[in-house]
Amino acid sequence: MIFAELFLMLIIILVAAEVFTNALEHLGEKLKISEGVTGSLFAAVGTALPETLVPLLAIFAGTTNTHVNEEIGVGAILGAPLMLSTLSISLMAVAVLKKRGWQGHLTPEHSGLTRDLNFFLASFSLSAIALFVPHDTPLFRALLAFGMVMIYFFYIMLTLRASAKLVNEGHGTEAEGTMMLCKLGLPENMVMILLQLLLGLGLLVAGAKGFIHGVDGASQILGISPLLLSLLIIPIATELPEKVNSILWIRRHKDTLAFGNITGAMVFQGTLLPAIGIMLTPWTPQREVLAGIVITLIAASWLRWMSSRGQLRVWHLALNGALYATYLGIVLA
Repeated sequence: MIFAELFLMLIIILVAAEVFTNALEHLGEKLKISEGVTGSLFAAVGTALPETLVPLLAIFAGTTNTHVNEEIGVGAILGAPLMLSTLSISLMAVAVLKKRGWQGHLTPEHSGLTRDLNFFLASFSLSAIALFVPHDTPLFRALLAFGMVMIYFFYIMLTLRASAKLVNEGHGTEAEGTMMLCKLGLPENMVMILLQLLLGLGLLVAGAKGFIHGVDGASQILGISPLLLSLLIIPIATELPEKVNSILWIRRHKDTLAFGNITGAMVFQGTLLPAIGIMLTPWTPQREVLAGIVITLIAASWLRWMSSRGQLRVWHLALNGALYATYLGIVLA
């Protein structure tokens, strides 16, 4: 029964991702904004809602066991960037391997990808430093958390400022075909676009929440600890929207949208959520936590380095998947 629920929720997420990305492309085209803004801000924040809700619900309204709540919260907060920077990135390589080959070029808009990764690396490095800050220095921890929030604020400002120039250079968002709701005879206007966005987003959240419930039931049968569950299993479910959206886009040669959807979510989840974790959880360098942060920073740095060379290829992303396998080897050994 649990596996039937998992399969049903996966189908809902796949359908919801198609509905959401279709509406988002039409919204970006309507607003005349760049693919970078559409992917890094709109898509990233929208599809990040499921994994954003999990740690917040765990910390504020989880079980009666505070320690378990904190472990689930920390694991979910750090597991999301880990999953995005490793497994999610490598799945894009798998999606285009047949058409482009291992040496195939990937062509996301360079300045936007670089900006996303720079901001993520800066903020997530602060979250790593915070692991070693004693709890008897709350002011320093609060300053680190505040700095991470401000990093995301400046990131939004710079991303929006770059949009107009990118549109003029030919990087504007372009929708493919007719919007789904309009195929039912409804008019294509801003109201219908927002309605389809809300429909897709609602299905994404509901599907991810149902998937989490099914995974939770399966994990109890397997006897996995709350921290390891939240680091490994919960992000697989909550990151499905980003994975599916990016795979849909990269298969259509919309590389900027595909990468922006993931790296924009990395910035969102590498700034605001760790800031909450630093203030409201123990945030200590346990082996699983420290290994996750280090692997995440290595994966993001590798992608940043390859992108800076201007020769991003399919096989480069496959190495991010190998880093995820490395993490599994560390925590399951």
